Amino acid sequence: MDRFDNMRVFAKVVESASFTGAAARLGISASMVSQHVKKLEERLGARLLNRTTRKVSLTETGRAYYERCARLLADLEETEQAVSDMHAAPRGELRINATPSFGILQLAPAIADFTARFPGISVELMLSERLVDLVAEGFDVAVRVEEPPDSSLIARQLAPCRMVICGAPSYFERHGMPRTPSDLTAHNCLTVAGNVLSYYRAWHLTAADGTVLNISPMGNLRSNSGAVLIVAAFAGHGLVYLPTYFVGEALQSGRLVTVLDDYIAPPLTLRALYPHNRHLSAKVRAFVDFLASRFGREPPWDSWCRASRKQSASPAPQRRKMTGSPTKPRRSKTRAEAP
Repeated sequence: MDRFDNMRVFAKVVESASFTGAAARLGISASMVSQHVKKLEERLGARLLNRTTRKVSLTETGRAYYERCARLLADLEETEQAVSDMHAAPRGELRINATPSFGILQLAPAIADFTARFPGISVELMLSERLVDLVAEGFDVAVRVEEPPDSSLIARQLAPCRMVICGAPSYFERHGMPRTPSDLTAHNCLTVAGNVLSYYRAWHLTAADGTVLNISPMGNLRSNSGAVLIVAAFAGHGLVYLPTYFVGEALQSGRLVTVLDDYIAPPLTLRALYPHNRHLSAKVRAFVDFLASRFGREPPWDSWCRASRKQSASPAPQRRKMTGSPTKPRRSKTRAEAP
């Protein structure tokens, strides 16, 4: 009998707490299970199990051996799986978690292309503002901008995620454009509320001289959904502070225009998060590599933003008209505070 077979059978006896249970899981007879354990004990010269008619329990030596045996068998299984994955196309179900906004706008189109490239992989995409417990809830990977709260997770950077303040041309025609953060006191700021990433609740800006401003925006609409805020912004109701992956296409088309471009918002980082394993499964590796290639260091949503900024920076009669003497709306004020 092969010693690794002996070890596998012994481990199944421990995990099943009986010889008959191990036999059922392995598809062999209970007498064959007993022979494997007997051979293993003879080779080691030590008793590993205490046997009674009703119960099987580990001896002290057996407990120490089982812990080492389990690690060794796991290493062997991972090694065999790694070699197998090198010669097989990625396949199986891939469970993914992401925020609703990024999941709908950017990840859904990417997944459609990914499954076309890897037809052996089926995807379950679950959207939530809450960062899930990947292991406990059975997810293979999450795509988020939050810092991973669990140090046991691997975090692979996929792309930068920049923030901009923007509004519709129709809004600026009525109220003018803010030139400095203090001008935001005269503007209606559409803001984030509820159980979302706290980063969005203040509007963070850095001036050219390095001064950092944490602005507390005020306005007549708050929502935990960026989709709600952007609909209001399209209608000309106020300014929004949102990621470029959310507003990039609108900036390119001219439906929205950025303001305060001389003040930079600290970027977030889009990451793929997945549990730490010595052997990363082929399906997860394929998906993360695909996203890194698709989004990369220059994500497509930022190219839209750059094009929009160049267009809005060029002088035009319409732009001068929009920035004429504004009629101040009656709005609650903001506070621009230097920490």
